[in-house]
Amino acid sequence: MARKDIVVVGAGLVGSLIATLLSQRGFRVTVFEKRPDPRRAGFQGGRSINLALAERGLHALRATGLAEDVLAQAVMMRGRMVHDRDGGGSNLQRYGVDDSEVIWSVSRGGLNTLMLDAAEAAGATVHFDQGLADADFDAGHIVLRDDAGNERRVDAATIIGADGAGSALRTAMHAHTPLGERVEELGHGYKELEIPPGADASQPFAIERHALHIWPRGGYMCIALPNREGSFTVTLFLPNAGAYPSFATLPDIAAAETLFRTEFPDALALMPDFAADYAAHPVGMLATLYLDRWHIGGKALLIGDAAHAIVPFHGQGMNCGFEDAAELADLFAAQPDDPADVYAEFQRRRKPNADAIAAMALENYIEMRDSVADPHYLRKRALGGLLAERAPEHYMPRYRMVTFTHLPYLYALERGRAQDMLVEQLLKGHDDVAGVNLDAAVTTLRATLPPLPKL
Repeated sequence: MARKDIVVVGAGLVGSLIATLLSQRGFRVTVFEKRPDPRRAGFQGGRSINLALAERGLHALRATGLAEDVLAQAVMMRGRMVHDRDGGGSNLQRYGVDDSEVIWSVSRGGLNTLMLDAAEAAGATVHFDQGLADADFDAGHIVLRDDAGNERRVDAATIIGADGAGSALRTAMHAHTPLGERVEELGHGYKELEIPPGADASQPFAIERHALHIWPRGGYMCIALPNREGSFTVTLFLPNAGAYPSFATLPDIAAAETLFRTEFPDALALMPDFAADYAAHPVGMLATLYLDRWHIGGKALLIGDAAHAIVPFHGQGMNCGFEDAAELADLFAAQPDDPADVYAEFQRRRKPNADAIAAMALENYIEMRDSVADPHYLRKRALGGLLAERAPEHYMPRYRMVTFTHLPYLYALERGRAQDMLVEQLLKGHDDVAGVNLDAAVTTLRATLPPLPKL
């Protein structure tokens, strides 16, 4: 195959991955990134420092040969460790059936370093300190600007924008051809804190290391993800405004500490630097990005967060972006000479699934902050688990479909809703799962829902 020139804007996780995959397929890829090289300047913050890696993301990484290297830097999380309000106890709600179905806490900076090395090893050329200033899609060039304000023009017949939720390429595309952009703010924000490693180097984790910890409080919550060296990244999610507690009703660090002492006492006891952490980290915004169109013919395409940024509550933002990259690379391999058809087919396939995971991420926020401690939710979860054991060809919890399979997100959304309706019907009139006739329930399940697709 003749080598084709492709420009990628953004050398973050998704940009590095698509650069690697396309280079492996014989394309000549040039990447421009506005930030300095994190391998030399250090990783720049501003976004969550660790992420949840699941099967969809791992599948894409396997194609690059990076999966084992990434997992060597990751911490396994078996499920949600749900902490009681009084700090007196916790219980683990497994994500999957056993340790073959887990997710992984990975460092954003460490992962980006591995992926940049892989992109360059595959043949991609990466330029740092080169922000997109302008784009002329009809003439086929872009204008880049460095930190000193110097500009240069670069030929770019086709461009892939992987420059995140604040995408400069999306802004340029929208000025050329309206994309139908809509941003829906959640009305909740977040603030990052830290549980540091313990003094004992042989046992540095202050709480269970192999879990994503949740302090659900109905309308708001705290979570904590483990880091390899023994610390936990703690994230407080609160409404931005409204009745207490909200970020608007926490005027100072003392008020925030009072909230933690009341609602998250066991977490606060593990954060000796709470005041400094709280002061140092701004409140982050949470929103969902929707676009009616992701591309301009064969001239430019948006992928990952640049096309469909979502809230983080299903841990699928990165995984969805990686799945984007893998599918786009396969489409290019099949049609290397026709980016217009590739981009149109990519949007046709991916947009319904991106919309579906956006919806499920919003629903999962309610589940995490409210439902995980709700008795009715726990009954539904227990019955679902029994149905999955008795009739695995007909029932799989939606979380497992999303996290541990390659079933399309849209299928997981629709099938999950159908299963939820059935479980509600089966539980009607029962205050305990033990009262449900499981044989009859399985018969009803098989008569109501078709078998799951072969995995």
